[in-house]
Amino acid sequence: MTEEQIPPTEPVADQPPAEDGASPDGNTTSQAREWLAQLQQMIDQVAAHAAPVARDVAAKAAELAAVAGEKAGPFAKRAAEKTEEVGARVADRSRRFAEELRHRADAGEPAAKSDDAAPPSASEGDESAGA
Repeated sequence: MTEEQIPPTEPVADQPPAEDGASPDGNTTSQAREWLAQLQQMIDQVAAHAAPVARDVAAKAAELAAVAGEKAGPFAKRAAEKTEEVGARVADRSRRFAEELRHRADAGEPAAKSDDAAPPSASEGDESAGA
């Protein structure tokens, strides 16, 4: 900011200094209005200078978001493929388990223990431990 934008610290020559404890009169009020006008000008100038900087920051943020999106795309695709594979294995195991339970019920076998009722273990071809 420049020197001419700083509010004056001394009263203008044609205005008498305000006395302590005195009620505001026309001169003091006009001086306050002048200072407020100068303050408003300063705020307007700061806002005018800040707008291009804010646009630059927003543009940089958009560029970074685009790069992040480009880099996240292949990772998300691989994650979706793995999820599809695991989902298919879980669905297959669940179908086999349900079928086994139905066969046991049809054969009149007693209810299986919790160890027997569990889905097939990793030794039966489950690849989820490596995924």
